[in-house]
Parts: sequence; structure tokens; C-alpha cells
Amino acid sequence: MAGAGLASRLYRGEAGLDIVGRRRVWFSVAGALALISVLSFAFLRFDLGIEFAGGNSIQVPASVGTLEQAEEAVDAALAAEGGGAEVVTAQKVGGTGDDFYEMRTSQLSAEQANAVKAAVAQEFGLPVSDVGGEQVSQAWGSQVTERAVLGLVIFLVLVMVYLVLRFEWRMAVGAVSSLLMNLVLSAGIYSLVGFEVTPSTVIGFLTILGFALYDVVVVFDKVQENTRGITANNNQTYGEAANLAINQSLMRSLNTSIVALLPVGGLLFIGAGFFGAGTLKDLGLVLFVGMAVAFFSSITLATPLLVLLKNREPRIQAHNKRVLTRRAALERGEGSAKNAPQPTESADEEIDPEATALAGAAPKVGARPAGKRPTGARGGRSAGGGNRPGGKRR
Repeated sequence: MAGAGLASRLYRGEAGLDIVGRRRVWFSVAGALALISVLSFAFLRFDLGIEFAGGNSIQVPASVGTLEQAEEAVDAALAAEGGGAEVVTAQKVGGTGDDFYEMRTSQLSAEQANAVKAAVAQEFGLPVSDVGGEQVSQAWGSQVTERAVLGLVIFLVLVMVYLVLRFEWRMAVGAVSSLLMNLVLSAGIYSLVGFEVTPSTVIGFLTILGFALYDVVVVFDKVQENTRGITANNNQTYGEAANLAINQSLMRSLNTSIVALLPVGGLLFIGAGFFGAGTLKDLGLVLFVGMAVAFFSSITLATPLLVLLKNREPRIQAHNKRVLTRRAALERGEGSAKNAPQPTESADEEIDPEATALAGAAPKVGARPAGKRPTGARGGRSAGGGNRPGGKRR
């Protein structure tokens, strides 16, 4: 029942999770994770595939036996050739009926590659033509990397322009910071766990940026709705309104992430794990990791960073001060508007002269309308302003 109650409050945006108020905690967590990721880049490096590091690929029909047997045969052939080459990765590729095992090795010369294929074919009693092989140059991977970096820069520039036009520059800074953190943390997980980086990984990284941006825009749209005209009342600070927006959109973000992770998880765990479709593993891994990290960064980093930037704005600072002053007065028991201290207007806030004039001219409650009394009226004063000397009252 407690879990159902929490789910119901999340759905209505009434969970009361203080995300913005604990932004220092989230910034510290994000900073620590980013530092771990950078250290992982520096010391552990990345496990680059042959498309980036260069190397050879040996394909053996799956009918020869298990993947382990094929890998052992290729390892034995490489050891016989010498030179220190070894199998880097081994996976099953292909559909039903046309399956084959692909062993990726470090760089081999043409003579070494031909000798390895001949030795593997002899081991399994196959024609040499049934054992495939190809060589991949490191230059191809460099071209893929350059194009990926160029695509990333163009994407971030377009995102900045869109968010500035749609929202404001502070929201653009918060969103792009969240996207960059998403990339750093996802890459850090790849480096720590030792996932192989292939062209599919690069494509997956660019794909998760779109998902992360969508999640951030959903939250920012609610923040904009909650903070529109916020300086006209003294009930909420900007940070409280933004935190309410996170709570109101949290269930939507959570549902979106779960719905997106389910098919990706099926692609990864069922397609690559159960059916052995190794080509799906690289793409599935980066999508699964990136989408999970995107949910974390969009909630705990983007909006708190936006609040930090907005609180530096003089107009918002003055508004927050008025809210806190009024709240402190209510806590002291000065609940009426008459006794509550009136905060001074900030120099950065514009004062409407017409409204000020009307406010000054407004009569007090119960006062008689001001007007000229007719001269000589009964019981009135004379034009001179005094009673006639010696006169008797009637």
C-alpha cells in the first residue's frame, strides 16, 4: 500500500521530492562521477574495435562447433605464426542457417592472415574458401571519429539555438551541460567495464543525445509554465516553482525512460544474449546505458543548474527575498497584510507610474468623497473660513 501511495503521489506531482533544494548534493555526485570517468579515460583507456585500432577479422562457419572451439583454433594458428597477435573479440554473427563465428585479431600481414585461414581450415576439415577474412585499416576509424565529432558539434550548436529561441539562454546552458554530462558518464561506464567501442557505439552515442534532449525539454517546459509571472506573487521562490515542475513531470519522465529501455533491453539481453546476435550488442549497450544516464542527468542536473543561474538574476533575487520576508513574518504571527512588513522595491524592478498615481489617489475605506461644499450652505462656514463675530448658534 505504501508503494501504491508513492506511485499515486508521483503521478499527481505530490511526492514532494526536494531535488532543487539538494542541488549541492547532486552537483557533488555528478562531479565525482565525472572525475571517475575522466580518470578512467586517462588510465584505463577504451577498448577500441578493429575499426578504430586496426586489425583483421577471421570468419568461420558456425557448423564447425562451438564459439570456444573456433576461438581456440584461431588462437593456436596465431601462436604458430608468432608475432604476438591474439584474438581480441569473438562473437556469433548472422541469421539462422547462415551463422558464422567472427574472431577479431590484432594487426596481421597478408601472409600471416592467409596462413591463419589455411591452418583453421585444416583444423576443421574445411575448404580454405569457407574461411573468410578481411583487414581493416586504422584510417577508416579515424574518419568515422572525425565525422562523429563534427556531427556532435553541429548538434550541440543547433540545440543551443533552438533552446535560446524556445526558452532562454540559461535553459540552453542547463540542457547542453546535461547532454555533455550524459556523454561523459556513458563513456566512463564504457571505459570502466571494458565495452568495445565500434562504429555502432558512436551511432548509439549520437542517438541518446536526442533522447536526453527530449527529457530535458519536457521538464523545462513545465518549469516555464510554473514560473511564468512568478514575480507577481509572493507565494513561491523560483527554486520552489522549478522543484514543483520536476515533481509534476517526474512520472512522465520515468514512464518515458522505462518504455524506451524495455525494447532496448530486449534488443540487448534477448537479441544479443539469448539469440547470439553479436552485431546488436554494441548498439544495444550504448543505448541502454545512455538512456538510463539521461534520466538521471535531466532530473538532477539540468533543472538545479538552471535554478542556480536564475538565482543570480537581480529580478529573481529581489523576488526570492520578498517571498522569504513574507514567510518569516507569517511565522512570527504577523499574518495580516496590515502588520506584515512591506519589502522595498528593488532598483532593478520597474514601477508603473500610472498604477502608483492611482494608488496614491485612492480614498481610504470609510472616507467621504472629497468635494466642494456650496458657499452659504446652512450650518456651513463662510468663505472666510470662520464664524461671524458675535453671531449666535441656531
